[in-house]
Amino acid sequence: MFEKSIENRPVEKAYVFYDGPPFATGLPHYGHIVASVMKDLAPRYWTMRGRRVERTWGWDCHGLPIENIIEKKLDLKSRADIEAFGIGNFNAACHDTVLTYADEWKKVIRRIGRWVDMENSYKTMDLSYMESIWWVFRSLWERGLVYEGHKPMHICPRCETALSNFEVSQNYQDVTDISVFVGFTLASGAHAGAKLVAWTTTPWTLPGNVLLAVGADMEYVLIEKEGTNYLIGKAALARLSNEKDFPLKDAAVVGLAKGSDLVGATYEPLFPYFKEWENAFRVVAAEFVSTEDGTQVVHIAPGFGDDDMELGKREQVKPLMHVKMNGTFVPELVEGLVTDGFTVKDRPVKSKEDGQGMDVEIIKALAKRGSLVWKKKIQHSYPHCWRCDTPLLNYATSSWFVRVTELKAKLLEHNEGINWVPENMKEGRFGKWLEGARDWAVSRSRFWGTPIPVWRAQDGDVLCLGSRDELAELSGVKVDDLHKHVIDPITITRGGKVYTRVPDVLDCWFESGSMPYAQLHYPFENAETFKAGFPAEFIAEGQDQTRGWFYTLHVLAAALFDKPAFRNVVVNGIVLAEDGKKMSKRLNNYPDPMEVVEKHGADAVRLYLMSSPVVHGENLRFSEAGVDEVNKKFVMILKNVLSFYSLYATPTTDSRLPTTPTHVLDRWILARLHETLKAQTKAMDAYDFAGAARPLQEFVTDLSQWYVRRSRERFKASYPSPGSGEGMGEVSGAALSTLREVLETFSKMIAPFAPFLAETVYQAVEGGFAGQGKRLSVHLEDWPKADETRIDQDLLADMARVRSIVTKALERRAEAGKNVRQALASMTVSLPSGELAPELVEILKDEVNVKAVIVNKGDAAVEIDATLTPELVREGTSREVIRKLNAMRKEGGLTIQDRITVFVESANEQANLMLDEHRDAIISGTLATDLRKSGARPANAIAFRANEMDMVVGFEKA
Repeated sequence: MFEKSIENRPVEKAYVFYDGPPFATGLPHYGHIVASVMKDLAPRYWTMRGRRVERTWGWDCHGLPIENIIEKKLDLKSRADIEAFGIGNFNAACHDTVLTYADEWKKVIRRIGRWVDMENSYKTMDLSYMESIWWVFRSLWERGLVYEGHKPMHICPRCETALSNFEVSQNYQDVTDISVFVGFTLASGAHAGAKLVAWTTTPWTLPGNVLLAVGADMEYVLIEKEGTNYLIGKAALARLSNEKDFPLKDAAVVGLAKGSDLVGATYEPLFPYFKEWENAFRVVAAEFVSTEDGTQVVHIAPGFGDDDMELGKREQVKPLMHVKMNGTFVPELVEGLVTDGFTVKDRPVKSKEDGQGMDVEIIKALAKRGSLVWKKKIQHSYPHCWRCDTPLLNYATSSWFVRVTELKAKLLEHNEGINWVPENMKEGRFGKWLEGARDWAVSRSRFWGTPIPVWRAQDGDVLCLGSRDELAELSGVKVDDLHKHVIDPITITRGGKVYTRVPDVLDCWFESGSMPYAQLHYPFENAETFKAGFPAEFIAEGQDQTRGWFYTLHVLAAALFDKPAFRNVVVNGIVLAEDGKKMSKRLNNYPDPMEVVEKHGADAVRLYLMSSPVVHGENLRFSEAGVDEVNKKFVMILKNVLSFYSLYATPTTDSRLPTTPTHVLDRWILARLHETLKAQTKAMDAYDFAGAARPLQEFVTDLSQWYVRRSRERFKASYPSPGSGEGMGEVSGAALSTLREVLETFSKMIAPFAPFLAETVYQAVEGGFAGQGKRLSVHLEDWPKADETRIDQDLLADMARVRSIVTKALERRAEAGKNVRQALASMTVSLPSGELAPELVEILKDEVNVKAVIVNKGDAAVEIDATLTPELVREGTSREVIRKLNAMRKEGGLTIQDRITVFVESANEQANLMLDEHRDAIISGTLATDLRKSGARPANAIAFRANEMDMVVGFEKA
């Protein structure tokens, strides 16, 4: 049926949807399910609107997620271990493992009702996909948007690779670290011998210190404590003196100095292992020095921060890289610290198991050397690896970059044309990220990924390739695999020079951001298909992708085509456990998604999620009780309405709806139907899924609790007896025809949201009539069009007023202790207009069970006359009898087709008078053919008492 739904729509009316590729290295969670339902919702809707929506699944196969799994599986602890194992063997293991859970994903996606082609899925590890990646990189190269640079960026010491700034932003964690105040002994200048106090939150960077920065125009104080002089910022000292344990708070002030007075002084390095570092260990001025925190003296280690690097360049001091890429100290430092008794050998400065790592050992070394002034624990947000949770290091290394900063104006301009849901993402989370965009580090010092297509000669000359054919032409080697272990041995000889490939692979986010082109093997194939469908009409993912996939799509589309990659985007929030915490397998604080689906049904899960704030970018505390409520109040109620309809619908039923329904309830429910359809269509056109889902729930409630309940007697009154040969009565036929149209139209309206329920309703309604053609599925139908002529706003307002009056009247009955089955003489309604249509008055009389409704002009008010006469008591008793007999019918397993003879016997005069007065109502209300007051008692006869009247009631099948 999925294929038919696509084939039925013309190719020239294509609606392109991009499906972000997930990793198949784990099972789907609630976040995946939310996104998958959104990705199913819009394509189903636009298919019904006449568009051809092809949906192809994709798998993200490369990068750290799978590499980390293989490292654990094979017990490979480091880059050296992988190289010893063999890159080819390692990549083969990645290849064989990356789709481990693909079959489980297919089951889940199918079970939640999503239509998508998973059999012809694209994979980022496919040859065709990787070749298109080369084309993307080469195209950026030709535009001058790619360069190789050496700068501080965040690296993962465990993975031994740099990460992009948006990868870094994905996993900040609140941690406790130790900050230190360190005294650097001045070796020259007016204050030689004094200790210049600096502050840092990263003690592990102190062995890499080469400069100290001060504010040239700032004031500093010389203070004396226990025979030692210290220099510290004046404002900083005032602030720190409020700290209870700050050791210099009571020091005596013995002098003042401007920052400019300190510039040019030299100082003794904290550690002697690099004391010959060229041009180092000087005090310099810098504009970024602040009085807001620290000491107004900044420790500068150019290898470990952007500002530090720029200042080092200005002062012509090279970075002192005392830490290796794997996070351990270099041998010179290890040797010196070990000799001094510190445990630093083969220990990373930070690890997942020990976030403070070498900080403690460095602090001990500072204390031993007399350089430690004070230490203080701080809590702050610190970046961790998005795949392995290792604390990251800000570390100067080489990488290939995309010049995003040059594209910033285009990125902001194209963002203006995108419809974001929720709208605040445009200028907020995404827009602000674009405003602060930095050049994108796209290379990774890893193994399982698309190799960077750059070959370099010994003299630095480089060649950038864009296809397999170009590689074959330049090297003479044809390949059918572009992975690192295959192409690294290939050299290119040109102009007397030998070129070898640079070692890095591309960021897996570069690959997923290239999916609009690579999934089609563009530009090598499908060029016209791509051009006709770019930009995409729709994408959807979680809010974290504003700095991930949404961002990389946007950057590459702007760079390559000067366009946005997509026109409409829906951003979902995070699904949390019911207690508001992150869902955790360890904490076992959430129900298994598939168990919830099996228990409550996929439709209930879909409706619950799509009507929640999560589809507006807000977080959702997942509640299984909430799913159960949707199941009971929407799915089951609609099924009950369908069952009610099916009781009366027969092959001989005339299902044609009158051109203009006359009954007020028929006109009202059709007005509500088309009002709901109009609102839903408007919301769906705007990709407001919650705004489209919520009116559906309201409509089902109105349909069941008002229309069907108020129309039951209309159906019963004219229902033909079995074998009578009679057709449906005119009144009942109009009601049935109305209900049929409502259910048929509503099945189409809920099809994108609740595909299984929609099909059930559609098949039951369309299959119940002889001689009427039907489509194979509701999902092959067109989207219904709201009929403005049926949206009677006056009637809708009047009926809302009537329902409000009913609510107040029932409250008055309850206050008077009169149940609804007991008829009352009258009710008085005061309205500003003083008018109420007769047909609405009849509804009020029947719903509130009063003999008369008096309408007065005045402020809105409702009163009832609770005085009971013998006549009213008898009428109320008749209703009690009807209720009891219908309960007995149900207990006896009778259906609506079964007719009975009612037996009611009583010695009570009022009871017999009641039976005479209300004989027809009792017969009609119990689907009976006759009523006996005497004779042989039926086998099921029982004693019954109502309103102090004793009776024996029962029935026999007619």
